[in-house]
Amino acid sequence: MSCAIRRAVLLLAAVGSAIVLLPSIAFARQPFISRFTHISTLASTVPASGPALGDQNPYGVAVVPHTTGKLVRGDVLVSNFNNAQNQQGTGSSIVEVSPSHGTSSVFAVVPQPTPTPAVGLTTALAALPDGYVIVGSLPAPGGVATAATAGALSVLNSRGHVVETISGGPINGPWDLTAVDEGNRTVLFVTNVLNGTVMANAHSVDGGTVVRIVLRTDGSSVPTVTSERTIASGFPETTDPNALIIGPTGVGLGADGVLYVADTLGNRIAAIPNALNRNGVLRNGGLTVTSGGDLMGPLGLVIAPGGDIVTADSGDGNIVETTPNGNQIATRSLVPMGAGDLFGLALTPHESGLLFVNDSGSGTAANSLQLLH
Repeated sequence: MSCAIRRAVLLLAAVGSAIVLLPSIAFARQPFISRFTHISTLASTVPASGPALGDQNPYGVAVVPHTTGKLVRGDVLVSNFNNAQNQQGTGSSIVEVSPSHGTSSVFAVVPQPTPTPAVGLTTALAALPDGYVIVGSLPAPGGVATAATAGALSVLNSRGHVVETISGGPINGPWDLTAVDEGNRTVLFVTNVLNGTVMANAHSVDGGTVVRIVLRTDGSSVPTVTSERTIASGFPETTDPNALIIGPTGVGLGADGVLYVADTLGNRIAAIPNALNRNGVLRNGGLTVTSGGDLMGPLGLVIAPGGDIVTADSGDGNIVETTPNGNQIATRSLVPMGAGDLFGLALTPHESGLLFVNDSGSGTAANSLQLLH
């Protein structure tokens, strides 16, 4: 839908858990997601051969920035969370989709850690400019939530081989991430969903975190960690018999260094000011930008051109566009009656569309990468 909206300047201060906003100039513009009228299925995300044959439940989405090794500029990487038996937290494959050809192939299969017989690749997926790929894992042997383990971030080279593993410390159930390229360094913001005591089919705990990881990425060697810091905490999280884990998911860096977080269980979008340079921990799940309304358990999150926040609902198959000052200005259906079908989001290279994964769907749309354009 198209409507007149009032822009606002985000004042990086808070009263309680709400962001304080100062009004600015009003002008009319079309919401980003309202520009598009068509949805196309690009390719299946299920590996057709190899050791991860039949992996499903696509989660993460990342666009390849440069051609190197097996990676082709403009191709789209997708991580799978489930194995062929549809057990959550056991998928191990990253599929590379060529939008121009409508084909897909297996870019990598992340080896199972010993002695854990599972991988569980999450929505945490990024393709770096120097040809390395980073993916998160949350292993759940047998697809059982109570068996879930801390997981890790795996660093893969452009040939799809794991060359480094980032684990331990503040990394505990890496669920989603965004990467910010700063030349000789890359900053990762990672949400974590396994902190605290999380009981299956019971109560939630406010243990979810956002961790900032700085990598040295000079292009001549494997990215290495130079610092790790928790910059926000107190996000609600829980295990769930259907979703395995529910907790803070999508992250995106907006203007003025404000990091936006999809608080899935809290049904809101949170903000973390000064995310690139913050030294302290912002508690209580950060500052609330918006909650309720058209949101229904937001998962994937991407920053649209112009700075709006686009989130994918877990509860109804819709996406919602929200301004930085908290106005929900547009919503549209990607998967009708699509509860549990949407996860990761990404912009196309020229910002001319929105890439998303469809976990369920029917026919060729089942377990696929799709495009809103």
